[in-house]
Amino acid sequence: MHALVISGGGSKGAYAGGVAQYLIQEEKRKYDLFLGTSTGSLLIPALALGNIEKVYDIYTNVNQHTIFNINPFVVRKKGNREYVSINFKNTLLQFLKRKRTFGESKNLRKAIRKNFSEAEFRLAREKVKDVVVTVSNLTKNKTEYKSIQDYLYEDFCDWIWISCNYVPFMSLVTKNKCEYADGGFGCMIPIREAIKRGATHIDAIILESENMEHNKVLGKNPFSLMVNLFSFMFDQVEDHDTIVGKLAAINKNVSLNLYYTPSKLTENSLIFNKKLMRSWWKQGFNYAADKATYALENKLKETEKDK
Repeated sequence: MHALVISGGGSKGAYAGGVAQYLIQEEKRKYDLFLGTSTGSLLIPALALGNIEKVYDIYTNVNQHTIFNINPFVVRKKGNREYVSINFKNTLLQFLKRKRTFGESKNLRKAIRKNFSEAEFRLAREKVKDVVVTVSNLTKNKTEYKSIQDYLYEDFCDWIWISCNYVPFMSLVTKNKCEYADGGFGCMIPIREAIKRGATHIDAIILESENMEHNKVLGKNPFSLMVNLFSFMFDQVEDHDTIVGKLAAINKNVSLNLYYTPSKLTENSLIFNKKLMRSWWKQGFNYAADKATYALENKLKETEKDK
């Protein structure tokens, strides 16, 4: 059974879209399982249906308003670098309302329903074995995996949305008497879960460079510093999940192909820049193509040696 697994990574999901496009359209790979966390959860329903063009259109036209109904960020530019600072007006409004998050992402919930119809939901359930999204149950202090086969349309749209909610900058959601947040708090790249569900061949797209040694520019105010700290934490979770996934694959004799980003794409994946995201999509496609060419060349060399 073949699985496509996509990690969290906010706007870097555009890169994953490019990799997935090459694997599905050029390599003609067929997947039975689709698993994702955060931005990966947004990608996998459409990819399960083979709607590459639709995914491209979504990920190259998204902006802050698509995500936030109350945006906690102000994006500023200094030279060629974009950075975030706090939106004092919106944050103060949240405090006055006695909310526990700096922003709200209800626009994203509307966008999910708009771009993933009930008819597409039913088709996805029939077309592939499973589509699974990762969420963090903060009330019960555990990671949960939500299958498209276990829920009705509106509930599954909720789980996709919840998987993307980067608390405390986005909505903290109460569902089934529990409070939920971004799946990345518990598992950034659900490789092991794919193996538990029977995957024997896995393509995993990890939205971080394989070598994470780089100097990060830390925020100059408490708010942007908090963004940096959360980014650090998610990087560590992702690294841990990748190691655990590799060990599980070896133990179960599962074929595992990892697709990283060739470099650090952005300091803040909550900035949605259309121009950059188009560029990342193209980079992802080209990276997957180069990796396939390299693998083929190595295979030919091994064949020649055997002769």
